[in-house]
Amino acid sequence: MNDCADPAMPTPANKSNETPSYGRFLTRAIWIVSGSTLVILLLFLSTGRIRLSQIGIEIFAVFIYSASIGVPSILILTRVSFRYSSTLPRLIILIQSLVLVCTATAGSFAGDFLLWIAGLIRQGYWLELRESLPFSIVISLMFGLSISTFETLRYKLQSATLALRTQQVEQERANKLLVEARLSSLESRIHPHFLFNTLNSIAALIPSDPARAEDTVSKLASLLRFSLNANHSSLVPLALELKVVRDYLEIESTRFGPRLRYEITVPESLGLVKVPPLALQSLVENSVKHVAAQRSEGAAIQIAGSRMNGRMQLEVIDDGPGFSLGSISPEHGLGNLSARLQLLFDDAGQLDVTRENGKTVARISFPAES
Repeated sequence: MNDCADPAMPTPANKSNETPSYGRFLTRAIWIVSGSTLVILLLFLSTGRIRLSQIGIEIFAVFIYSASIGVPSILILTRVSFRYSSTLPRLIILIQSLVLVCTATAGSFAGDFLLWIAGLIRQGYWLELRESLPFSIVISLMFGLSISTFETLRYKLQSATLALRTQQVEQERANKLLVEARLSSLESRIHPHFLFNTLNSIAALIPSDPARAEDTVSKLASLLRFSLNANHSSLVPLALELKVVRDYLEIESTRFGPRLRYEITVPESLGLVKVPPLALQSLVENSVKHVAAQRSEGAAIQIAGSRMNGRMQLEVIDDGPGFSLGSISPEHGLGNLSARLQLLFDDAGQLDVTRENGKTVARISFPAES
């Protein structure tokens, strides 16, 4: 009687992986036993060790050998590989080989005994065992070590892929938290600076015009409410940003009077476009602080906006002497604004300062979102 053996089932080298469930074990055992039975039958047919007239009996016999050797090989080799692949990586092949030799020997004893009980062994039991045992060991080692190596590499690849994905998710989460922290820090620098300037304007109004001071306090309350709400959102509708700008300019007009002249020419159709909160206000505040407050003739400020090719462009134009962004420190309002644009839009957000027709144009541009 011709004999066969079955490959053993390996496990991942990573001990952190869980032992396969009994359902998975049973499914894989069926596939491996059936597959090895088919392969060995084809091998026997090609070498002429069996005849087609005996194919039914041979299928049964080969299946008995495969099950007797394969099932214990899978069970024992799985646990051994799971336990020693990571702790004894240089000896794991030797350990697996010893396991396969033992399971092939025990399985051959059991398989020959079952076939002898069934009356399918015509020659003596020990003679059949002596002929089948070497073949069983060779086939077990060939199948078992091949599949063990493949499965070990597959599990290592899965573990490495999972670890890489976990690291990428953690890195993205850390980057997001860093961006949010930096953005919150930049906004916190803006709010006190804006608040102090506004309080100075109110203080200048109280002695001469208490009614206007009260109105200014109301506008300040509205601005503070917007500033606090803006802390929870990285983008706001342009219409709200323009209201902040108007309130700010009205507050500063109470301080500078006719020295501060402004005009807003932003189409109402752009009101829903999302912009960074206090971005336009930072440009306006820069013109007020460094032009209107520094010159006896004050300043004329124009605020314009447009959308083209999917990008939003906001401009603050004044008749001041101009300046260069290279001379702006990171703590400056426009330095903060430039950093915020970088955080929100990467390279798609830009802040530029140019001289056009004898005037200074501070311009921000970024992707237009509604």
